[in-house]
Amino acid sequence: MATNLEFASKIAAVVNLFKFEFPDARSDLKPWTNDPQTRELVDPDSIDIGFHFPGISKSWRSRSILIQIRFYQDPVNGSRRAIGVEVAGFTHLGEQWRLSTVENWNFVGATQPSEEVGEKLKNFCRQILELFNKSSE
Repeated sequence: MATNLEFASKIAAVVNLFKFEFPDARSDLKPWTNDPQTRELVDPDSIDIGFHFPGISKSWRSRSILIQIRFYQDPVNGSRRAIGVEVAGFTHLGEQWRLSTVENWNFVGATQPSEEVGEKLKNFCRQILELFNKSSE
């Protein structure tokens, strides 16, 4: 999706926003394995970024975070907008929780991040949507 400098800069800004709030995280711009089954699942209209923590974070209740920024391209005017952010937390046991900005912004899953981390994460999602949807004029 990083087809031009502006878009690539916005992806880098997302990584920096996350690392500003959570400096221990290590970013992964290619969070998927490169096999046929995985490639079938990857949404071509999204940006997927992984973040990994050293060990399992008690406040996150996970070790890895997958962020998927979903886009919609208007067929009439060609504009591209971010329509939502999906965030999931994983441990060695698999997905532990999920947050979607598409519906009600609530966490669902076996566990949930702490309230403080949850609020920071929701604010991060708001910043992502603002970043990708603000006009470049």
